[in-house]
Amino acid sequence: MTLPNVLVLASDVLFQHFFTERSLRKLEEVTSWRRSALREDSPELRSEIANADVLMTTWHSPFLTAEMLGQEPRVKLIAHCGGEVKSRVAEEIFEFVTITNAADPMARGVAEMALALALTLVRRIPEYAREMRDGVIRTNEEVSEGESFFGRRVGIVGFGRIGRAFARLLPPFGVDVLVSDPYVEDATFVELDELLASCSVVVVCAALTPETRGMFDKRRLSLLMDGAYLINVARGGLIDMDALLGELRQGRISAALDVTDPLEPLPVDHELRQLPNVILTPHIAAGGIEMRREIGAMAVEEVVRFAKGEPPLNRVTSEMLATMT
Repeated sequence: MTLPNVLVLASDVLFQHFFTERSLRKLEEVTSWRRSALREDSPELRSEIANADVLMTTWHSPFLTAEMLGQEPRVKLIAHCGGEVKSRVAEEIFEFVTITNAADPMARGVAEMALALALTLVRRIPEYAREMRDGVIRTNEEVSEGESFFGRRVGIVGFGRIGRAFARLLPPFGVDVLVSDPYVEDATFVELDELLASCSVVVVCAALTPETRGMFDKRRLSLLMDGAYLINVARGGLIDMDALLGELRQGRISAALDVTDPLEPLPVDHELRQLPNVILTPHIAAGGIEMRREIGAMAVEEVVRFAKGEPPLNRVTSEMLATMT
């Protein structure tokens, strides 16, 4: 029996992050695999692809076009180590190649970060940490209102994998949850304007599409109640940067941002780094090595299923691309 040829497109670093010895042993049992660290289209890369039945891609893999796969493509499966595939694979490839992703581990990590950021803002942890470093002495007579997450109204904008994963973390806090999603039809969802005006905590989990880019503009941000907390763990392009800076300068709201646009990495002298009512993290919400190993294991499982003639577990179709980042 001839084993399918698998080409793993991964840099030296990401290969070690995604693929454990256990995962590689599983791959070796049913395939013949090799790795390429090439990150740009080239004759050498096209030659390697021409001999592959399966491609495994990562964040450092080159963008794949139909031309790169050849006139008579041998590739039948592209298993991506990650969630977002729109910027990894040309749309026409979806018509003749099965594409899979591994989004759930990332969604759980992002949801966990969203909750951590919300709690950090509401409980004023950065402010208290600064005071401790600066030698400020507080007494038990110095207390303020609004320092509990319990019982708040929390808005979730975008109810894909991340939004749903975040919602699953909320029941222990007894919060009232509102959801708005332009791509999901559900009678219990509310319009975005209503959500912004009535929630003291707003968590942005939406996909970035031409329709959602800049959806948090000056008008919409003005709908946020005084003292509201805005958390963005999705894509920076969802929020108009100038409009957000205007609100933050006034001190009317606070924000926690894992993403910005178009400024990633954020310049060291950017105003966002200086504002006291902003928490910034460097696009790391998805998590660390543990998450990457789980993603790699999921991608390997898709390849194993392909080798055994079994259907994929996490197929991404061309119809799904319109609502994906």
